[in-house]
Amino acid sequence: MNTQQYVSDFLQHFASGTNIQGTGGVSNNDSGVITPYGAGEGLSAEMQIYYSDYLIDNAEPYLAHDLFAQKHRIPHGAKTISFRKYDPLPKRMTPIAEGITPNGQNLRVSVVEATVAQYGGYVELTDLLLLSAVDNNLCMATKLLGAQAGRTLDTISREVLAGGTNVQYGENAVSARYLLTGGKTSGNHYLTVDCIRRAVRFLKSQNAEKINGSYVAIIHPDVSYDLMNDPNWKTPNQYADPSHIFEGEIGKIEGVRFIESSEAKIFHAADLASTARTLSVNGAVSGKSDVTFDGASVKASELVGRWVIIGSQRGYVGANTTTSMTLYTDSTKTVPLAVTCADNTVIYPGEAGAEGRDVYATLVLGDNAYGTTELGNGGLEHIVKQLGSAGTSDPLNQRATVGWKANKVTVRLVEAFMVRIESASTFESGEN
Repeated sequence: MNTQQYVSDFLQHFASGTNIQGTGGVSNNDSGVITPYGAGEGLSAEMQIYYSDYLIDNAEPYLAHDLFAQKHRIPHGAKTISFRKYDPLPKRMTPIAEGITPNGQNLRVSVVEATVAQYGGYVELTDLLLLSAVDNNLCMATKLLGAQAGRTLDTISREVLAGGTNVQYGENAVSARYLLTGGKTSGNHYLTVDCIRRAVRFLKSQNAEKINGSYVAIIHPDVSYDLMNDPNWKTPNQYADPSHIFEGEIGKIEGVRFIESSEAKIFHAADLASTARTLSVNGAVSGKSDVTFDGASVKASELVGRWVIIGSQRGYVGANTTTSMTLYTDSTKTVPLAVTCADNTVIYPGEAGAEGRDVYATLVLGDNAYGTTELGNGGLEHIVKQLGSAGTSDPLNQRATVGWKANKVTVRLVEAFMVRIESASTFESGEN
């Protein structure tokens, strides 16, 4: 049943005086008194199904990072879910002797276990708000909550995938994220066809299986802008068979189909001070780990645990005062960083690219690279609480709530079946 039909049925309930709990708006009861919905027996079964489906429908379009996962139902009565992967069978190089049956083989199954966590959110609706419309408030709240749930669950999977161990920095011309540069000059580390070729070569060398005949990549619009300038780019309407295009798919190149998502991972380095993105070296430094700085107000210990870039060097801040910082080569703080730089050298935040610029992650995936839990069967639940359902905590029946609750976990199953390409872009985005 579509939305229009549900609204029509809802209005029929309204006209006939039926009281439907938790849907918002007003209702005529037998006494002729107009009361907010929520004082009766609860949402009808049809309305419950409608709003539950409505929530999931609004969540699903955002889940680009779940599209290509192994899907498993939420386990009943347990918090742990098991994902299974099968090891390939070895080659059989010994000839079979005539009349003699060779030994059989056993399947080798590896089990990856993960603990399901719970997430959720809700909106409070007052009685006066519910009086303002028949059904719009619950519909709008459910739509917004569905979008929130979708972004939340998608980000959970995205962060797991972005933590994979196979990373490629642009065309492999540099060896670390903080060296990735961009701009209108030479040496741009943008996403190119060669980047894709290199990722595909790796997946093929690992015997990663394809998904419906192709590998797939989740890409940010800022990065696809650069890639789509390539003359070899093939848009979906140029496919030999355009009937099986993924939602959000923008094109194909080098055997990889690209799914565009604004939720794709961006590595963004926060500003070094509340009033300035960068700081400046105060006085030349030669082979020392202690660097004096100025350019903005910084609190003592505020930068501890951050990475900074000074010239071509990247250091971990182990301590800082309001005017100086002590730098190390890594977070263990065992080896001081020998900094050599001139006065007024810019100090950039160092968690992302060169000069603190954003770095974009394009995930190139083979089949069965990762697994996640399903939205249905307890994965995502729509919850409506009627006015007055809180008892003495809501003595005047002033508050109703609508919310969502989800059980979710995502795990990387085979690291070799996924590659994260990190690159700069013509564009930059804020913190993601």
